[in-house]
Amino acid sequence: MSATPTTALVADDEPLLRQSLVRKLKSVWPELKVVAEARNGREAVELFEEKQPDICFLDIHMPGKSGIEAAQSIGRRAHLVFVTAYDNYAVEAFRQGALDYLVKPVEIERLADTAERLRERLSSCKPVNHQQELLEQLARQLQSKGDKPYLRWIRASIGQQLRMIPVEDVHYLRSDEKYTLVAWSESGNNNLEACIRTPLKDLTHQLDPELFTQVHRSVVVNLKAVRHVVRDGDVAQITLLNREEVLPVSRRYLHLFRQM
Repeated sequence: MSATPTTALVADDEPLLRQSLVRKLKSVWPELKVVAEARNGREAVELFEEKQPDICFLDIHMPGKSGIEAAQSIGRRAHLVFVTAYDNYAVEAFRQGALDYLVKPVEIERLADTAERLRERLSSCKPVNHQQELLEQLARQLQSKGDKPYLRWIRASIGQQLRMIPVEDVHYLRSDEKYTLVAWSESGNNNLEACIRTPLKDLTHQLDPELFTQVHRSVVVNLKAVRHVVRDGDVAQITLLNREEVLPVSRRYLHLFRQM
């Protein structure tokens, strides 16, 4: 039995998500010692050099230096686990390589599997096997994704009219079987709704994550439209500004409002 605990660094520019991951790691791997928490990629590299942790959990999208760029600086000196909110462009690359990944919001069962794999690697003294070519491929994908602008307008047909709805005016989007309900306001006070044929899942990845967040399998909300959130056991409800609708928050996304 080793007297030296396994150590880890957790890097995420979202404090709530970073703290949530630290709490979940403590739950699935009590012996793991989180020795550093970084708010961006640059800080992650600085803290890695200072603390020399065995494992680094790196959010891919961080200001200044991305998680991929931080990983390239760290190299083969630590086991890497990437954390991403985008499961449709990098996951396959991860699957093909030796790197591990987690998709936000991190599910406790998935994290437990990752922890088990890391423990096996560490106990068997397997060398860190980060493929530089794979890191470079991921960096190119990230750059390509970063160059793509967020959605600015949503087109909706209302009667004979084609409306161009500014995305910043949208209060929420709600999946309704084959359609997506778009709720927005015009001139700040007229609440309107329209149904579009684009599935919610296709819109979600085009929205600015600083403004919109998914709170339920069928609901994405504009954070600026939220009046308050009320918890009710393992779920919650969102009351909106200037609207009567109440939106559900499922257990999967409740951590986003834990500090509210």
